[in-house]
Amino acid sequence: MRSICAVRGVEAAGMKEGKYGLAVIRASGTAAATSTSNLVAAAPVLLMREAIKAGRLDAIVVNSGCANAYTGERGLADAAEMRRIAGASLGLEPERIGVASTGVIGRYLDLDLIGRQCAEVVPHLAHSEEGETAAARSIMTTDLAEKHALVEADGFTVAGICKGSGMIAPNMGTMLAFIYTDAEIGAEDLRASLRSAVRRSFNRVVVDGDESTNDSAFCTATGEAGPVPRAAFDAALEACCISLAKQIAADGEGATKLLEVQVVGAPDEAAAEAVARTVVASPLVKTAVYGEDPNWGRVIAAAGRAGVGFDPDLVSLTIGEGPTLTELVRDGTIVSDLVRAKEAMHGKRVVFSLDLAAGEGSAVAWGCDLTENYVEINGKYTT
Repeated sequence: MRSICAVRGVEAAGMKEGKYGLAVIRASGTAAATSTSNLVAAAPVLLMREAIKAGRLDAIVVNSGCANAYTGERGLADAAEMRRIAGASLGLEPERIGVASTGVIGRYLDLDLIGRQCAEVVPHLAHSEEGETAAARSIMTTDLAEKHALVEADGFTVAGICKGSGMIAPNMGTMLAFIYTDAEIGAEDLRASLRSAVRRSFNRVVVDGDESTNDSAFCTATGEAGPVPRAAFDAALEACCISLAKQIAADGEGATKLLEVQVVGAPDEAAAEAVARTVVASPLVKTAVYGEDPNWGRVIAAAGRAGVGFDPDLVSLTIGEGPTLTELVRDGTIVSDLVRAKEAMHGKRVVFSLDLAAGEGSAVAWGCDLTENYVEINGKYTT
């Protein structure tokens, strides 16, 4: 599947040995990043929060299998050494290389392994579908599928790869995203655009409600397509991030269904977002979706505890879309057809649409069902 190597100026490669992988992406340009709001931020996150202020990257190196989180001063030194190793292999200044990690918390990096893998990966860097596929596969942990997105706009391209399956909550999840564009855009504008896109995409995904220590989303602009209208760029970047976010939700640990919650009629966008995120995070909603049980009252109850003011007697709620669209509540009155509602839950995607009748704000959030397999995966994650 085409993604980052469809962007002019991007080369990628990667390898995986058991649960330990390494990806290298080479692309020079202005750069920005966002990261987890977890107080226990991983060493590579702390390192990059300072480094990204320079607003430019020439490459990114990513390891999977070890998060290098809660590792103290040694972890910071190891993250810097990982960056130095990549710089030596690429012939680049370490300060211009991004670094990210994902895997088990509370374990130290195996720098010898990273050095060997980096030496093997760099010679295979290529501007090709094979290169981006290898990179996407190498960063997977409990993911079952690679995650790619490509938006071809008018004269420029935005594309990304990411990983993420569990430990996913608003304010980023245990996800890493690497986004590239050939548009020419300054570092300050890129930071603002990325923050907005992340808020409307990755920050609206809930798999299990746990917020990770390692979340990072990087965006590098090679500039090879020249300047583009800011509004067009923002729209393309947001579309790319939403595509990746939905793929994360669909691939949630143990998941069988993608859950989408659309909220309209809220006091403002922030209020709509709060309601949508609360509903997709609800264990009761998630388990009902898994069991294809049209217990829609759980959606109303979750909306009511989101901290947003609205009149419950004016709310409308539907399930499904297109031919399966089924009304459940209309202006506060129950009109549910439970047989049709259950039919709307049979597929791989379940959609609830909630109208709060309290304003013009709207937002969408994504999640997945909660299954026995989630417990199986996480009950034995390190053993």
